[in-house]
Amino acid sequence: QVQLVESGGGLVQPGGSLRLSCVASGFTFSNYAMAWVRQAPGKGLEWVSAVNSGGTTTYYADSVKGRFTISRDNAKNTLYLQMNSLTPEDTAAYYCAKDCAGTVCGSWGQGTQVTVSS
Repeated sequence: QVQLVESGGGLVQPGGSLRLSCVASGFTFSNYAMAWVRQAPGKGLEWVSAVNSGGTTTYYADSVKGRFTISRDNAKNTLYLQMNSLTPEDTAAYYCAKDCAGTVCGSWGQGTQVTVSS
Protein backbone atom coordinates (compact mmCIF):
# COMPACT_ATOMS: atom_id res chain seq x y z
CA GLN A 1 0.00 0.00 0.00
CA VAL A 2 0.98 3.63 -0.36
CA GLN A 3 3.36 4.83 2.33
CA LEU A 4 4.68 8.35 2.74
CA VAL A 5 7.15 8.92 5.56
CA GLU A 6 8.23 12.46 6.37
CA SER A 7 11.28 13.52 8.34
CA GLY A 8 13.38 16.60 8.99
CA GLY A 9 11.11 18.67 11.18
CA GLY A 10 12.22 20.26 14.41
CA LEU A 11 12.69 23.46 16.36
CA VAL A 12 14.40 26.31 14.54
CA GLN A 13 14.91 30.00 15.27
CA PRO A 14 13.27 32.67 13.14
CA GLY A 15 15.32 33.21 10.02
CA GLY A 16 16.61 29.67 10.08
CA SER A 17 16.28 26.82 7.61
CA LEU A 18 15.07 23.25 7.55
CA ARG A 19 14.89 20.59 4.89
CA LEU A 20 12.00 18.17 4.98
CA SER A 21 12.11 14.80 3.27
CA CYS A 22 9.37 12.35 2.34
CA VAL A 23 10.21 8.81 1.32
CA ALA A 24 7.50 7.17 -0.76
CA SER A 25 6.76 3.49 -1.32
CA GLY A 26 3.95 1.28 -2.54
CA PHE A 27 3.43 3.06 -5.85
CA THR A 28 5.40 4.26 -8.86
CA PHE A 29 6.62 7.53 -7.40
CA SER A 30 7.90 8.93 -10.70
CA ASN A 31 4.39 8.77 -12.19
CA TYR A 32 2.76 11.14 -9.72
CA ALA A 33 2.75 14.79 -8.86
CA MET A 34 3.40 15.34 -5.17
CA ALA A 35 2.59 18.07 -2.70
CA TRP A 36 3.31 19.47 0.73
CA VAL A 37 0.39 20.56 2.90
CA ARG A 38 0.65 22.05 6.38
CA GLN A 39 -1.59 22.59 9.35
CA ALA A 40 -0.81 25.21 11.95
CA PRO A 41 -2.05 24.75 15.51
CA GLY A 42 -5.78 25.41 15.70
CA LYS A 43 -6.07 26.13 11.98
CA GLY A 44 -7.15 24.31 8.86
CA LEU A 45 -5.05 22.68 6.19
CA GLU A 46 -2.98 24.95 3.96
CA TRP A 47 -1.58 23.82 0.63
CA VAL A 48 2.10 24.81 0.50
CA SER A 49 3.72 23.53 -2.67
CA ALA A 50 3.53 20.93 -5.42
CA VAL A 51 5.77 19.47 -8.08
CA ASN A 52 4.94 17.58 -11.23
CA SER A 53 5.94 13.97 -11.74
CA GLY A 54 9.18 14.81 -13.53
CA GLY A 55 10.21 17.54 -11.14
CA THR A 56 10.30 20.15 -13.87
CA THR A 57 7.34 22.27 -12.80
CA THR A 58 6.78 23.60 -9.30
CA TYR A 59 4.00 25.54 -7.62
CA TYR A 60 3.98 27.54 -4.39
CA ALA A 61 1.52 29.25 -2.10
CA ASP A 62 2.06 32.99 -1.97
CA SER A 63 2.89 32.69 1.72
CA VAL A 64 6.04 30.65 0.99
CA LYS A 65 7.04 31.78 -2.48
CA GLY A 66 10.67 32.83 -2.61
CA ARG A 67 11.47 31.12 0.69
CA PHE A 68 10.59 27.44 0.12
CA THR A 69 11.81 25.13 -2.65
CA ILE A 70 10.17 21.85 -3.51
CA SER A 71 12.14 19.16 -5.32
CA ARG A 72 12.20 15.43 -5.86
CA ASP A 73 14.61 12.63 -6.57
CA ASN A 74 12.71 9.97 -8.48
CA ALA A 75 15.65 7.55 -8.28
CA LYS A 76 15.35 7.69 -4.49
CA ASN A 77 11.54 7.92 -4.34
CA THR A 78 11.97 11.02 -2.21
CA LEU A 79 10.26 14.39 -2.08
CA TYR A 80 11.94 17.39 -0.44
CA LEU A 81 10.97 20.79 0.88
CA GLN A 82 13.80 23.23 1.54
CA MET A 83 12.53 25.95 3.86
CA ASN A 84 14.54 29.14 4.32
CA SER A 85 13.90 32.41 6.16
CA LEU A 86 11.46 30.68 8.46
CA THR A 87 9.06 32.74 10.56
CA PRO A 88 6.83 31.79 13.50
CA GLU A 89 3.91 31.77 11.04
CA ASP A 90 5.51 28.71 9.40
CA THR A 91 5.01 26.69 12.58
CA ALA A 92 2.86 23.73 11.60
CA ALA A 93 2.71 20.02 11.00
CA TYR A 94 3.91 19.43 7.45
CA TYR A 95 2.45 16.59 5.42
CA CYS A 96 3.64 14.97 2.24
CA ALA A 97 0.71 14.04 0.04
CA LYS A 98 -0.20 12.37 -3.24
CA ASP A 99 -3.15 12.79 -5.59
CA CYS A 100 -4.03 16.27 -4.37
CA ALA A 101 -6.56 18.80 -5.52
CA GLY A 102 -5.67 21.62 -3.20
CA THR A 103 -5.83 20.24 0.30
CA VAL A 104 -7.95 17.25 -0.70
CA CYS A 105 -5.44 14.46 -1.17
CA GLY A 106 -5.72 10.77 -1.72
CA SER A 107 -2.76 9.72 0.39
CA TRP A 108 -0.99 11.38 3.32
CA GLY A 109 2.11 10.87 5.37
CA GLN A 110 2.05 10.98 9.14
CA GLY A 111 3.46 14.50 9.21
CA THR A 112 6.53 16.14 10.67
CA GLN A 113 6.35 19.05 13.10
CA VAL A 114 8.12 22.32 12.37
CA THR A 115 8.32 24.86 15.17
CA VAL A 116 9.82 28.29 14.55
CA SER A 117 10.54 30.05 17.81
CA SER A 118 13.26 31.96 19.57
